[in-house]
Amino acid sequence: MVTAERSVSEVLNDIFGNVQEIVRSEVRLAKTEIREEAIKAKSPARILGLGALTTAFAVLFVLLAILFALTLVMPAWAAALTVGIALAAVAGVLLNAGARRFRLIRSGPEHTKGTLKENVPWAKQQVR
Repeated sequence: MVTAERSVSEVLNDIFGNVQEIVRSEVRLAKTEIREEAIKAKSPARILGLGALTTAFAVLFVLLAILFALTLVMPAWAAALTVGIALAAVAGVLLNAGARRFRLIRSGPEHTKGTLKENVPWAKQQVR
C-alpha cells in the first residue's frame, strides 16, 4: 500500500480550513434560525402593540370618567366609565394573547448551540 506522507503544515492547513468552514456554517445556521424566530415574533408583537394602544384608550376614558364624575355636571360620566372599563377588558385580553404567543417562541438558535457543542470537542481532537 502506498501512502502519501503529508507535511505538518499541510495537515494544519487542512484542519484550520475545516474549522473555518464549520464556523462559517454555524454562523449561516444561526442567521437562518434567528430570521425564522423573528418572523414568528411579528404576530405577537402586533397583538401586544394593539393591546398597548387599547390600554392607552382605556386610560383616557377612565380619566374622562373621573373628570365627568368630579364635575357632576353631566350624566355622561357613566357612559365614559363603561366605555373605559370595556376597553380595559379588551386590552387585557389582547395583552394576554400576545404574551402567550411570545412564550411559544424559542429563546435562540437551539440547533446551532447543539452543533457547536459537538464541533468544539471534534476540533480539539483534530488539533492534537
